Formats: sequence, C-alpha cells, structure tokens
Amino acid sequence: MRSKVPSEVKTIAKELAQNGFQAYLVGGCVRDLIMGREPKDWDVATDANPEKIQKIFPDSVYENNFGTVGVKTESDDPRLKIVEITTFRLEGTYTDKRHPDEVTFASTIEEDLSRRDFTMNALALSVAEGLAGKIIDPYDGQEDIKSGIIRTVGKAEDRFNEDALRMMRAVRLAADLGFEIETGTRQAVEKLAGNLEAIAQERIRDEFAKMIMCSGASRGIILLEELDLLRYVLPELREGIGVDQNLHHVYTVFEHSVRALDYAVKKNYSLEVRLAALFHDIGKPRTKGGEGHNATFYNHEMLSARMTIRAMDRLHFSKDVAERVAHLVRWHMFYYNVGEVSPAGVRRFLVRVGPENIDDLIKVREADRIGSGTPKAVPYKLRHMLFMIEKVKKDPLSPKMLKLNGDDLMKLLKIEPSPRVGQILTILLEDVLDNPKHNTKAHLSAEAKELNQLSDMELVKLMRTAKDKANQIEKGIEEDMKKKFFVK
Repeated sequence: MRSKVPSEVKTIAKELAQNGFQAYLVGGCVRDLIMGREPKDWDVATDANPEKIQKIFPDSVYENNFGTVGVKTESDDPRLKIVEITTFRLEGTYTDKRHPDEVTFASTIEEDLSRRDFTMNALALSVAEGLAGKIIDPYDGQEDIKSGIIRTVGKAEDRFNEDALRMMRAVRLAADLGFEIETGTRQAVEKLAGNLEAIAQERIRDEFAKMIMCSGASRGIILLEELDLLRYVLPELREGIGVDQNLHHVYTVFEHSVRALDYAVKKNYSLEVRLAALFHDIGKPRTKGGEGHNATFYNHEMLSARMTIRAMDRLHFSKDVAERVAHLVRWHMFYYNVGEVSPAGVRRFLVRVGPENIDDLIKVREADRIGSGTPKAVPYKLRHMLFMIEKVKKDPLSPKMLKLNGDDLMKLLKIEPSPRVGQILTILLEDVLDNPKHNTKAHLSAEAKELNQLSDMELVKLMRTAKDKANQIEKGIEEDMKKKFFVK
C-alpha cells in the first residue's frame, strides 16, 4: 500500500521522522487506499505542533485554529500542490452542534482517531521509515469497510450532536461508496435530523454538491428523504412526493426527478446539468390542474426556474451557477417538431437560450426523457433539431453579428448615441432573423434610413410589433402542440 503513496507525501513524512516526529496518513485517503480507490486528497497527522511543522517546512501556510498547516510542494497534481499536516488533536464539547468549543493537541494517534466521525475514517497509515505500511485501526474500521457498513465512532447520537452535518456526510458516503448505514447510526440520524437546521447553509451546500457529483447521487436523494433530512436541504423537491402526473408519465414527480438525476450522473454530466435535471420539474406540484391521465402542469417550467433560483440562493450557491441552472430549467420544455418550426424559429430559439447553452439544454432534455421512462434519450426529432441548429448557428443571432453596427448606424444617419440606435438595430435584427440574406450593409443601410424617418413613438411601436409577430408565429405552433401533451 505504501507504494501507492505519492512521493510528495513520502518526502514530507521522511522530513518529519528525521526531526523526531511521527507521521501518519489519516481519514478518507486511508479508506480509499484500502478500497483500491484513488484518494481525492492526502492528509497527514503528526505529533509535531504547528510551529514546529512550519520550522521544518518554511514554505507553508497556517491560517486556522485547528492545528492544520498547509505545506506547499512542487507537484503538478492539484491534489498535492498543498499537503495538509495536522497536529494530533482532541476536541471539546460542541454546544452549537457545529464547531468544537475548544481544540487541544493530543500526544498519540489513537487519541486523534477517537474524535473522527465514522469508523472507516478513523484509520491511520504510517508512512514514516521503519513503520511504513502499518495501519492503526482502533475501531475496526477495516472490518466495516469490508462489510460495506457506515458506523460512527462511539455513540452515534454523541457524534451527531457534536456536528449535525455528519448526518449528511453519512448519506453522502453511503451514496458514493454503495455502503449501508448501520442500524443504530441510521436511527440516530432519524432522531436528530432537525439538528441540521443549526448548520450553516454553505456547509450544507458543500456536502450536497459533493453528493450530487458522486456516482450514487440519486440514491443519496432517496436516503435524505428516508432519514427525514431532505426537508432541511431541499423542501421544494419533497413537494413532488406522491404527486402523480398524466398519461405521458409513469412515475410521480419526485420519482421522475430522481430518475432524471440518475441519468445525468450515469452520463457523467456537469454539476449544473445534474442540478437542472433534479430541479427541472419542482414547480409541477404547484401548477397541477386536474387528476389522472388528463392532468395539466401549465407554465411549470417558469415556476420551476423561479423556485430553483430561490433554493440555490438559500443554499448560497454562486450567482453564476444558480442562474445557469435556472436557465436550463426554464427552457427544458423547448418545442421542436420536424416541418413545424421554421429555420427562423430555430434562430430565435438560439437567441432566447443562448448558443453556449444548447449542449447542456439537450442533456437536460435527455435526462427528462429517460426519467419519464422513455427508451430513447435522443429521438429523431431531437437529432433533426441539432442538425438545424448546426445549420443556422452561424447566421446572425445578435446585433453584434449584423453587418451594420451602432457606430456605422450613427455615422450613416448622423445621429448621436440614444435609445433610437438600439431600437433600429433591434428591428433590423428581427428582419435578419427571418431572412439571413438581408444581412448586408447595403440592405441594412437602406432599411435604417427608412426607419429613421419614423417618429420615436412609431419606431417603438414597430419594434414591439416585429417582436410580437415573430413570437406569435413560433409560439402559435408550439402552444397547439404542447396542449396535446398536457403541458405549457
């Protein structure tokens, strides 16, 4: 097992040993090594205090109260650019169910392991010369790994009362590793689930995001619900439990959402796509009309997008990530049928959703289809749409792509910067969206001169009329078809 330890970690351990200190790999990296998995990070524990660690490794950073020093290396591996070395420590009581009231340094690795959350993480592997390869396992963590069991170190209620986030971590590890949560540990989670309310949303978000990115994310969502934790993470998602859909859906809203996430995970899609797959129908329960095969969910994609923004804002996801996920949710119901949507309609679709979002939007649609029990993720209609997008995506889709820009327009019409410039460009773009061949400087210049003869009020009215007409033409077909499928 030592042969799998990176040279950077071995070098750090050797330096500590040469200075008379112990050095152990601890926690998740030891668990992963035992399981034959590639560790995501490498954590070293030692009996040297932070000041002595910094003296041994001058190129290091110490900016916390937990005895953890970040030692810089010259590794090309991002996981090894900074290796964290933590002094053996003990933790006091957790009166806020989040942080220890005090941290004191310990003298032995066994004392340090006693504060760990789960037996599988209460493992230490010696990497120092002479003892290399020796595993310290005071809580039979190796046996629990072999049995696929997640069990707390000591009494489960004590561990979860210390830090309530450990309950979510148990679920995430179960989802990631395919393990079962031991009965006593599970019962303690069910009893103390409400303690999760005391945890900062940022910490919940980080644990949730890790779970969404693991291979068993869909099982993780189900476990969160079974253990009564989901109401403290995503109460919006719970609204879909037991909510039947219509003749186009075999599963309830909740089951469908989880299955859509599962597809996105199996395809190894990004965090944003996975979240969009999970959130895309959270507005359905609030928009449901009627029961049985003819139930409707009018405008659910719009409400789902708004609910997505609120949920992700509450969990303190970044604005960029939240807006991108909500955008994918908003447009996941895009309509396309061969022969019914014109090339101009495809161009306007690209304007609405953004060419840069098309690939991810298609992925969300795939997840939606498979989550509905449909056998094909990409049917002929969707393949034809991709063909049409490829065909028109080089056509002008924004004012910046017109052969006549704002500076040209002002020079041509001898006008100053004003809203009028933007209004004329908008009307010209609508014309070009209908017919890309009109995107010539000569044609646009002639049109611009005619438009400039209109009053401000007439220009605004014409701009709105052009937009409305285009939307009506495309939406008219879309609305008729959506009604056939009881959506809107």
